[in-house]
Amino acid sequence: MADNNNKKSAEAAEAKEAKKNTASKEKTNKKNDKAAPSKEKKGNVFARAWAAIKKFCKDIKGECKKVVWPDAKTVLKSTGIVLLCVAVLGVIIWLIDMGLSQGIDAVVNLAKNSNAETTTQAQGMIHGFFGI
Repeated sequence: MADNNNKKSAEAAEAKEAKKNTASKEKTNKKNDKAAPSKEKKGNVFARAWAAIKKFCKDIKGECKKVVWPDAKTVLKSTGIVLLCVAVLGVIIWLIDMGLSQGIDAVVNLAKNSNAETTTQAQGMIHGFFGI
C-alpha cells in the first residue's frame, strides 16, 4: 500500500511539473509572438485608410443591429420623469436666485440708509463746528 501511495504522489508531482513546463513554454511563445510583430504592409496609405473606413462602417452596422429600442410606454415614462426633474430643479434655482436677490437688495438699502444718516450727521457736525 505504501508503494501505491508513493507511486501516486510521484505521478502527481510529475504531472504538476509537466503542467509548469507547458505553461512556461506557452508564455515564452506568447512573448515571442508579441515581440516580433509582422511588418507586412497592405498597400499604400490610401488603400489602408480605405480599408480602415470600410471596417469602421461595417462595425457601425454591426453595433446598430445590437441596439434595443424602448417601446412607447417606456419613452413616455422617461420623458415625464425628465420633465418633472427639470421643473423641480428650475423652481429650486429660482427660489435660491430670488432669495439672494432679496438679500443683496436688503444690504444695498441698508447701506444707502446708513450712508444718508451718516451724511446728515456729518453735515450737522460740520455746520455746528464752523457755525455755518
